[in-house]
Amino acid sequence: MSMLNNTVFIAGHARLPSGMAAKSIYETLTITAEIDKKYSVIVTANCTLATDHGRDFIQHLLKGYSLQDGIEEPVNEVKDRYLGKAGNALASALKDLYKQYEAYKGKEVQ
Repeated sequence: MSMLNNTVFIAGHARLPSGMAAKSIYETLTITAEIDKKYSVIVTANCTLATDHGRDFIQHLLKGYSLQDGIEEPVNEVKDRYLGKAGNALASALKDLYKQYEAYKGKEVQ
């Protein structure tokens, strides 16, 4: 069975602050995550930060985290460890991603 059959792809969005490199390309910041359906673990993640380094940082920060444990820990990690202008937007996008995940889990139960 393919890994894709066992995962779901979810995106969270937030507005970017002015004066950011990514703002010239996107109006919003997006965090995407491929999530294991059974254990709700983030298999891989990405975001629309302008640099590869920033995107890699978010990927490493989120990979392996289970959304069954809520979203506060990754949000706090972003706030503590990402010190760029997009910090609040990243935290908001994570919260939105979690909201989308909860909606997905709610549909799955019904």
